[in-house]
Amino acid sequence: MSSTRRLFIAAALGLGLGFASSAHAQGAAERFITVSSTTSTQDSGLFGHLLPLFKAKTGIDVRVVSQGTGQALDTGRRGDADVVFVHARAQELKFVEDGFGVERKAVMYNDFVLIGPKSDPAGIKGSADIAAALKAIAAKQAPFVSRGDRSGTHSAELALWKGADLDLEKIRGSWYREIGQGMGAALNTAGGMNGYVLSDRGTWLSFKNRGELDIVVEGDRRLFNQYGVMLVNPQKHPHVKAKDGQAFIDWLVGPEGQKAIADYKIEGKQLFFPNAAQPGA
Repeated sequence: MSSTRRLFIAAALGLGLGFASSAHAQGAAERFITVSSTTSTQDSGLFGHLLPLFKAKTGIDVRVVSQGTGQALDTGRRGDADVVFVHARAQELKFVEDGFGVERKAVMYNDFVLIGPKSDPAGIKGSADIAAALKAIAAKQAPFVSRGDRSGTHSAELALWKGADLDLEKIRGSWYREIGQGMGAALNTAGGMNGYVLSDRGTWLSFKNRGELDIVVEGDRRLFNQYGVMLVNPQKHPHVKAKDGQAFIDWLVGPEGQKAIADYKIEGKQLFFPNAAQPGA
């Protein structure tokens, strides 16, 4: 065989190996799952902390679709996500009962806090009674911002009004403003109109544009906020990446994920508290 031919074959083999290597690298780079999740897990910075740890462990990239809980569940129902990670237990259980999710697993909890202006026109600062606080806001018709986006926070807010024996449909007026947007936008709106707003504590602690806003009500047991995670049912949607999606869930509720959740802090304050092992959570 001539030296020219040998060089030609070597070059061709090298080129082929290069293409194979490139294809392999591309395939590896494409190993990902899609998680539809509530805005609080994203806006609080929790995912920014957790997802690099999970990828380093498994090589699986997680692409997050950040929405209100209702929209996140709808995304799962359509099969546009592999995993749903939200905070509205009743809706999560129905998602599984209706066959859209394989199993709901508890992950962590934090709590809601009522945020309001430091001027506190409703006179509720320091209270630990959310029902009394909402009654005072309604009586004074003090500005109140509602997310109005079918999120877990919005659902919790509506339940709190109902729990305070207040019929929003009868009492709402121009003082009650629904914006149909996420937590960050709701906090900004409340700041702009000197109003009150319900927030998850994690997003509040990570929120930078506080202005004249502050926590006015906290500590009521009715403000408890539980998070759950579910694999989208591959029998409903065969394209769901069940193996990698389940790997993410198992990591979240396992020792490494639970420790990573507990380790996430802002200004020394823990934002979320892992409780995957707690029965009935």
